[in-house]
Amino acid sequence: MQSSVTALKSYGQHFLTDNEVLKKIISTINSYFNNERIIEIGPGTGALTDFLLKEFISVTCIEVDRRCVEFLNNKYTPDKFKLTIIEADFLQHDLSLLLQTPVAIVGNFPYNISSQIVFKILDHYTSIPFMVGMFQKEMALRIASPHGSKEYGVISVFAQLFYDVKMEFEILPQSFSPPPKVMSGVISMKRKENINLDFDIKLFKQIVKAGFNQRRKMLRNGLSSIAPKTLLHETIFTKRAEQLSVQDFIDLTKMIAANR
Repeated sequence: MQSSVTALKSYGQHFLTDNEVLKKIISTINSYFNNERIIEIGPGTGALTDFLLKEFISVTCIEVDRRCVEFLNNKYTPDKFKLTIIEADFLQHDLSLLLQTPVAIVGNFPYNISSQIVFKILDHYTSIPFMVGMFQKEMALRIASPHGSKEYGVISVFAQLFYDVKMEFEILPQSFSPPPKVMSGVISMKRKENINLDFDIKLFKQIVKAGFNQRRKMLRNGLSSIAPKTLLHETIFTKRAEQLSVQDFIDLTKMIAANR
């Protein structure tokens, strides 16, 4: 059996080695768990997988690095562990078979694709009641930050439309091998109970993106090509995008749609 796998920068790999941090992640997952199927993204050499298998009935791992897949297949024998290992790029993988029952997405996500992982979760929010994941601290704050903060942006609004997002805890670089040059953070995303998409979601996304594209300017600048000119005198258009809550963006979408 291969004794170790060297982390590759091309995969954004930093293997978590701190057992106390791993226990905190498991505790966080347990606080949201309600019999969902556990899907771990980017298990690496199985540090978190070890704890997941002790805690949950079955676990599915999705890993793009063939070296890690081989390592995991050697480490866990099929008849002893209820573990499914899929060699695939999560971003490209067809999730339709995995999402036939509710699933929880967990993992120490590769930092270079972490935001894309969140967007894919949002695309499948109806089948994913919660997510607990590790991100670069800067990205974790961006996803979890409320309106009015400098970190608040497009991914914040889109994530918080469907999920209650919480920054759970921060992690020091020395908890990893090799240590990243940045702090890390674990966030949770728990799906909201009453999601009512009674507005034009395509227009909503267009408005959010356009507003933050000129985040330092008033909305009337960023939305001049989207909103009717007759509306641009309204007070909301004197605000900047970061000042609007998710509900404010929904209300703005309805206002623009009704006056087109």
